[in-house]
Amino acid sequence: MFEQRLLSEAVTVRDKINEILDIGNFNLLDNAHKLVLYIVQGKEYEVVSFAKAEGITWAKHSLTLAFKLEWIQAVRRVMWEFLYNYDRINGHTTNKEQFYGLEKQINELMDLFLSHFFMNYSQFKDDLIRTQKEMVMELSVPFIPLSQSISILPLIGSIDNVRYDIMEEKILDQIGKENIQTLVIDLSGVVGIEAEAVHRLINLIDGIKMMGCKTIITGLRPEIVKMMIRNGLSFESKAVTKGTLQQALADYLTHSKLGGRQDRELLPPSSGAALNL
Repeated sequence: MFEQRLLSEAVTVRDKINEILDIGNFNLLDNAHKLVLYIVQGKEYEVVSFAKAEGITWAKHSLTLAFKLEWIQAVRRVMWEFLYNYDRINGHTTNKEQFYGLEKQINELMDLFLSHFFMNYSQFKDDLIRTQKEMVMELSVPFIPLSQSISILPLIGSIDNVRYDIMEEKILDQIGKENIQTLVIDLSGVVGIEAEAVHRLINLIDGIKMMGCKTIITGLRPEIVKMMIRNGLSFESKAVTKGTLQQALADYLTHSKLGGRQDRELLPPSSGAALNL
Protein backbone atom coordinates (compact mmCIF):
# COMPACT_ATOMS: atom_id res chain seq x y z
CA MET A 1 0.00 0.00 0.00
CA PHE A 2 2.85 2.36 0.82
CA GLU A 3 4.45 1.77 -2.58
CA GLN A 4 1.14 2.25 -4.41
CA ARG A 5 0.45 5.55 -2.64
CA LEU A 6 4.01 6.71 -3.29
CA LEU A 7 3.78 5.95 -7.00
CA SER A 8 0.44 7.75 -7.23
CA GLU A 9 1.99 10.85 -5.60
CA ALA A 10 5.20 10.96 -7.68
CA VAL A 11 3.65 10.83 -11.15
CA THR A 12 6.70 11.99 -13.11
CA VAL A 13 9.13 9.72 -11.28
CA ARG A 14 6.77 6.74 -11.55
CA ASP A 15 7.35 6.56 -15.28
CA LYS A 16 11.13 6.75 -14.78
CA ILE A 17 11.59 4.13 -12.04
CA ASN A 18 12.67 1.30 -14.34
CA GLU A 19 14.90 3.63 -16.34
CA ILE A 20 16.61 4.85 -13.14
CA LEU A 21 17.03 1.25 -12.01
CA ASP A 22 18.66 0.33 -15.32
CA ILE A 23 20.97 3.36 -15.34
CA GLY A 24 22.30 3.25 -11.81
CA ASN A 25 20.98 0.02 -10.27
CA PHE A 26 19.03 2.42 -8.08
CA ASN A 27 15.83 0.94 -6.56
CA LEU A 28 13.79 3.96 -5.54
CA LEU A 29 11.08 1.99 -3.76
CA ASP A 30 13.52 0.00 -1.60
CA ASN A 31 15.41 3.18 -0.78
CA ALA A 32 12.18 4.95 0.17
CA HIS A 33 11.37 2.16 2.66
CA LYS A 34 14.88 2.41 4.13
CA LEU A 35 14.74 6.19 4.46
CA VAL A 36 11.32 6.18 6.14
CA LEU A 37 12.45 3.60 8.71
CA TYR A 38 15.60 5.59 9.51
CA ILE A 39 13.55 8.76 9.98
CA VAL A 40 10.73 7.24 12.04
CA GLN A 41 13.27 5.50 14.30
CA GLY A 42 15.22 8.76 14.72
CA LYS A 43 18.49 7.35 13.33
CA GLU A 44 20.29 10.58 12.43
CA TYR A 45 23.68 8.99 11.62
CA GLU A 46 22.09 6.48 9.24
CA VAL A 47 20.06 9.26 7.56
CA VAL A 48 23.20 11.33 6.90
CA SER A 49 25.24 8.35 5.67
CA PHE A 50 22.39 7.25 3.39
CA ALA A 51 22.03 10.79 2.01
CA LYS A 52 25.75 11.04 1.22
CA ALA A 53 25.76 7.69 -0.60
CA GLU A 54 22.64 8.55 -2.59
CA GLY A 55 23.94 12.00 -3.49
CA ILE A 56 27.16 10.57 -4.92
CA THR A 57 25.39 7.75 -6.77
CA TRP A 58 22.81 10.14 -8.21
CA ALA A 59 25.55 12.49 -9.42
CA LYS A 60 27.74 9.69 -10.74
CA HIS A 61 24.98 8.54 -13.09
CA SER A 62 23.89 12.12 -13.96
CA LEU A 63 20.31 11.52 -12.83
CA THR A 64 17.97 14.51 -12.85
CA LEU A 65 17.69 16.42 -9.58
CA ALA A 66 14.07 17.37 -10.31
CA PHE A 67 13.11 13.67 -10.14
CA LYS A 68 14.83 13.28 -6.78
CA LEU A 69 13.16 16.36 -5.33
CA GLU A 70 9.70 15.24 -6.48
CA TRP A 71 10.35 11.75 -5.11
CA ILE A 72 11.48 12.91 -1.66
CA GLN A 73 8.55 15.31 -1.32
CA ALA A 74 6.21 12.43 -2.23
CA VAL A 75 7.93 10.24 0.39
CA ARG A 76 7.39 12.99 2.99
CA ARG A 77 3.67 13.34 2.21
CA VAL A 78 2.95 9.60 2.13
CA MET A 79 4.97 9.00 5.29
CA TRP A 80 2.84 11.52 7.22
CA GLU A 81 -0.32 10.00 5.78
CA PHE A 82 0.67 6.54 6.98
CA LEU A 83 1.77 7.79 10.40
CA TYR A 84 -1.62 9.44 10.82
CA ASN A 85 -3.50 6.30 9.76
CA TYR A 86 -1.31 4.11 11.97
CA ASP A 87 -2.23 6.17 15.04
CA ARG A 88 -5.88 6.33 14.01
CA ILE A 89 -6.22 2.58 13.46
CA ASN A 90 -4.46 1.76 16.73
CA GLY A 91 -6.45 4.33 18.70
CA HIS A 92 -3.41 6.39 19.65
CA THR A 93 -4.18 9.92 20.74
CA THR A 94 -1.61 12.67 21.03
CA ASN A 95 -1.77 16.17 22.40
CA LYS A 96 -0.46 19.19 20.51
CA GLU A 97 2.88 19.14 22.33
CA GLN A 98 3.51 15.51 21.37
CA PHE A 99 2.42 16.12 17.77
CA TYR A 100 4.67 19.15 17.28
CA GLY A 101 7.57 17.28 18.87
CA LEU A 102 7.10 14.42 16.42
CA GLU A 103 6.65 16.85 13.52
CA LYS A 104 9.91 18.61 14.43
CA GLN A 105 11.86 15.35 14.72
CA ILE A 106 10.63 13.85 11.46
CA ASN A 107 10.80 16.95 9.29
CA GLU A 108 14.25 17.89 10.60
CA LEU A 109 15.57 14.44 9.68
CA MET A 110 13.96 14.64 6.24
CA ASP A 111 15.49 18.10 5.70
CA LEU A 112 18.84 16.75 6.94
CA PHE A 113 18.64 14.01 4.32
CA LEU A 114 17.91 16.54 1.56
CA SER A 115 20.69 18.86 2.71
CA HIS A 116 23.39 16.16 2.75
CA PHE A 117 22.10 14.65 -0.48
CA PHE A 118 22.40 17.93 -2.38
CA MET A 119 25.76 18.83 -0.78
CA ASN A 120 27.32 15.53 -1.81
CA TYR A 121 25.69 15.65 -5.23
CA SER A 122 27.15 19.12 -5.82
CA GLN A 123 30.54 18.21 -4.37
CA PHE A 124 30.85 15.18 -6.64
CA LYS A 125 29.85 17.24 -9.69
CA ASP A 126 32.27 20.05 -8.78
CA ASP A 127 35.13 17.58 -8.27
CA LEU A 128 34.32 15.90 -11.58
CA ILE A 129 34.26 19.22 -13.44
CA ARG A 130 37.53 20.30 -11.82
CA THR A 131 39.20 16.99 -12.69
CA GLN A 132 37.98 17.17 -16.28
CA LYS A 133 39.15 20.78 -16.57
CA GLU A 134 42.59 19.86 -15.23
CA MET A 135 42.75 16.98 -17.69
CA VAL A 136 41.81 19.25 -20.59
CA MET A 137 44.35 21.85 -19.50
CA GLU A 138 47.01 19.14 -19.17
CA LEU A 139 46.26 17.95 -22.69
CA SER A 140 46.43 21.55 -23.90
CA VAL A 141 50.21 21.53 -23.32
CA PRO A 142 51.23 18.69 -25.69
CA PHE A 143 54.97 17.97 -25.99
CA ILE A 144 56.04 16.36 -29.27
CA PRO A 145 59.61 14.96 -29.13
CA LEU A 146 61.55 15.57 -32.36
CA SER A 147 64.72 13.95 -31.05
CA GLN A 148 66.20 13.11 -27.66
CA SER A 149 67.07 16.76 -27.06
CA ILE A 150 64.52 18.69 -29.14
CA SER A 151 60.79 18.94 -28.53
CA ILE A 152 57.93 20.89 -30.09
CA LEU A 153 55.14 22.52 -28.09
CA PRO A 154 52.22 23.52 -30.37
CA LEU A 155 49.81 25.81 -28.52
CA ILE A 156 46.20 26.12 -29.69
CA GLY A 157 43.37 28.39 -28.58
CA SER A 158 43.55 31.23 -26.08
CA ILE A 159 46.03 31.54 -23.22
CA ASP A 160 44.68 32.88 -19.95
CA ASN A 161 46.31 32.98 -16.52
CA VAL A 162 44.94 29.57 -15.47
CA ARG A 163 46.24 27.88 -18.59
CA TYR A 164 49.53 29.75 -18.35
CA ASP A 165 50.12 28.48 -14.80
CA ILE A 166 49.61 24.88 -15.93
CA MET A 167 51.74 25.50 -19.03
CA GLU A 168 54.60 26.99 -17.00
CA GLU A 169 54.66 24.11 -14.54
CA LYS A 170 54.51 21.42 -17.21
CA ILE A 171 57.14 23.04 -19.45
CA LEU A 172 59.73 23.38 -16.69
CA ASP A 173 58.99 19.90 -15.34
CA GLN A 174 59.23 18.36 -18.81
CA ILE A 175 62.52 20.10 -19.59
CA GLY A 176 64.04 18.78 -16.38
CA LYS A 177 62.57 15.30 -16.77
CA GLU A 178 63.44 14.78 -20.45
CA ASN A 179 66.65 16.85 -20.49
CA ILE A 180 65.31 18.91 -23.41
CA GLN A 181 67.96 21.21 -24.87
CA THR A 182 65.84 22.98 -27.47
CA LEU A 183 62.12 23.72 -27.20
CA VAL A 184 60.17 24.92 -30.22
CA ILE A 185 57.03 26.78 -29.12
CA ASP A 186 54.60 27.17 -32.00
CA LEU A 187 52.05 29.97 -31.56
CA SER A 188 50.36 29.70 -34.96
CA GLY A 189 47.26 28.14 -33.36
CA VAL A 190 46.92 30.76 -30.62
CA VAL A 191 43.85 32.90 -31.28
CA GLY A 192 43.94 35.08 -28.21
CA ILE A 193 46.73 36.20 -25.90
CA GLU A 194 46.94 39.29 -23.72
CA ALA A 195 50.00 41.49 -23.19
CA GLU A 196 50.29 40.19 -19.63
CA ALA A 197 50.44 36.59 -20.89
CA VAL A 198 53.16 37.53 -23.42
CA HIS A 199 55.13 39.22 -20.66
CA ARG A 200 54.83 36.08 -18.53
CA LEU A 201 55.88 33.97 -21.52
CA ILE A 202 59.02 36.11 -21.89
CA ASN A 203 59.80 35.50 -18.21
CA LEU A 204 59.18 31.78 -18.77
CA ILE A 205 61.72 31.79 -21.58
CA ASP A 206 64.25 33.20 -19.08
CA GLY A 207 63.43 30.28 -16.80
CA ILE A 208 63.83 27.83 -19.68
CA LYS A 209 67.25 29.36 -20.41
CA MET A 210 68.27 28.91 -16.75
CA MET A 211 67.65 25.18 -17.19
CA GLY A 212 70.08 25.04 -20.12
CA CYS A 213 67.38 24.91 -22.78
CA LYS A 214 67.06 27.15 -25.81
CA THR A 215 63.68 28.43 -27.00
CA ILE A 216 62.56 28.86 -30.60
CA ILE A 217 59.30 30.75 -31.19
CA THR A 218 57.40 30.04 -34.42
CA GLY A 219 54.11 31.09 -35.97
CA LEU A 220 53.72 34.57 -34.50
CA ARG A 221 50.49 35.92 -35.97
CA PRO A 222 50.36 39.54 -37.23
CA GLU A 223 47.85 40.61 -34.56
CA ILE A 224 50.09 39.25 -31.80
CA VAL A 225 53.13 41.03 -33.25
CA LYS A 226 51.19 44.33 -33.44
CA MET A 227 50.06 43.95 -29.85
CA MET A 228 53.63 43.27 -28.74
CA ILE A 229 54.93 46.34 -30.58
CA ARG A 230 52.27 48.54 -28.98
CA ASN A 231 53.24 47.24 -25.54
CA GLY A 232 57.01 47.35 -26.07
CA LEU A 233 57.38 43.57 -25.86
CA SER A 234 59.85 41.47 -27.84
CA PHE A 235 61.30 37.96 -28.00
CA GLU A 236 64.39 39.26 -29.83
CA SER A 237 66.93 38.91 -27.02
CA LYS A 238 65.20 35.94 -25.44
CA ALA A 239 64.58 33.40 -28.19
CA VAL A 240 65.18 32.57 -31.84
CA THR A 241 62.08 33.31 -33.95
CA LYS A 242 61.03 31.53 -37.14
CA GLY A 243 58.15 32.47 -39.40
CA THR A 244 56.56 29.04 -39.29
CA LEU A 245 56.99 25.69 -37.60
CA GLN A 246 57.67 24.22 -41.04
CA GLN A 247 60.69 26.50 -41.44
CA ALA A 248 62.12 25.41 -38.10
CA LEU A 249 61.58 21.75 -38.97
CA ALA A 250 63.08 22.23 -42.43
CA ASP A 251 66.22 23.74 -40.87
CA TYR A 252 66.50 20.84 -38.47
CA LEU A 253 65.92 18.14 -41.13
CA THR A 254 68.28 19.78 -43.63
CA HIS A 255 71.18 20.03 -41.25
CA SER A 256 70.50 16.61 -39.73
CA LYS A 257 71.51 15.14 -43.10
CA LEU A 258 74.82 17.01 -43.19
CA GLY A 259 77.17 14.68 -41.38
CA GLY A 260 75.09 14.64 -38.24
CA ARG A 261 75.45 18.42 -37.77
CA GLN A 262 72.33 20.20 -36.60
CA ASP A 263 71.41 23.82 -37.17
CA ARG A 264 73.22 26.00 -34.63
CA GLU A 265 69.97 27.86 -34.17
CA LEU A 266 68.27 24.65 -33.14
CA LEU A 267 70.88 23.91 -30.46
CA PRO A 268 72.08 25.87 -27.44
CA PRO A 269 75.68 27.17 -27.62
CA SER A 270 76.95 24.53 -25.18
CA SER A 271 75.69 21.68 -27.39
CA GLY A 272 77.18 23.25 -30.53
CA ALA A 273 80.56 23.63 -28.82
CA ALA A 274 80.44 19.99 -27.73
CA LEU A 275 79.82 18.89 -31.32
CA ASN A 276 82.74 20.97 -32.61
CA LEU A 277 85.02 19.36 -30.06
